[in-house]
Amino acid sequence: MTALELRGLTKSFPLRQGWKTRDHFAVKGVDLALARNEILGLVGESGSGKTTTGMLALRLIEPTSGQILIGGTDVTTLPPPALKPFRRRMQVIFQDSYSALNPMMTLEQIVAEPLVIHGEPDPAKARQWLDRVGLPASFAARYPHELSGGQRQRVAIARALILRPEILVADEPTSALDVSIKAQIINLLSDLQKEMGLSILFISHDLSVVRALTDRVAVMQAGRIVEEAETETIFAAARHPYTQALLDAIPARHPKDRRRRTFPTPGLLHLAGDAPGPEPRLIHLTPTHRVEAVITSGETP
Repeated sequence: MTALELRGLTKSFPLRQGWKTRDHFAVKGVDLALARNEILGLVGESGSGKTTTGMLALRLIEPTSGQILIGGTDVTTLPPPALKPFRRRMQVIFQDSYSALNPMMTLEQIVAEPLVIHGEPDPAKARQWLDRVGLPASFAARYPHELSGGQRQRVAIARALILRPEILVADEPTSALDVSIKAQIINLLSDLQKEMGLSILFISHDLSVVRALTDRVAVMQAGRIVEEAETETIFAAARHPYTQALLDAIPARHPKDRRRRTFPTPGLLHLAGDAPGPEPRLIHLTPTHRVEAVITSGETP
């Protein structure tokens, strides 16, 4: 049974062009399933719709159409009172930890806030979680501005997990960190995932981090999932030109190891912005590897 499932999820925003307004589809027809105890990586360029998909999955943004299922229960249209029990089952780590933490609250208050919201205030438990993510007890009285980026991200992790959720959406949690701190956060998330049996939707543009942490990868381009497979299959045998282009962009440690760049054919593939041409088809190569067909303007879907 899946922990989180998205069916045909779509989100459009009104975009004004001169005197006219048109719908811009940030996410269009996304089908995605996150299994229990799995880490699923969602990758793509900036603007591809990754973060919007994550926020839609948590209903922090309301979808235009489609379904969101938590443990098999459709929560797409539940009113806030009925949705509240599901809130503690799904939590988020935001990309910008500085903006995500209230500067007027101590770390103890920040971590304990989810417990207060759900009527279970417990400052001692908040201090335990600070220790669990590697911050000493003396940090409980500190404020966010007194911390480094890595320490703030540890606080964000503690706050997200104090309710012991089943699903965690991690939105670029390592993007603003240096290499050594990034490795520590990855190891922390990996250890907590195994210990708690978490299902994690890990959103990132850093493919090296995705390869080290995830079980499966879904590649997103212009609001659509264009390829999905086991992590090593994606890195060893990517089928979609967009996925291949993303892999070619990974920096090489040595000039001799640089990949030959895969450049998209003009009119066939855009690396950013709206997907060109008609609606693509989705081809299922195997039960564990699916890729979207790239259709030229002369073909019909």
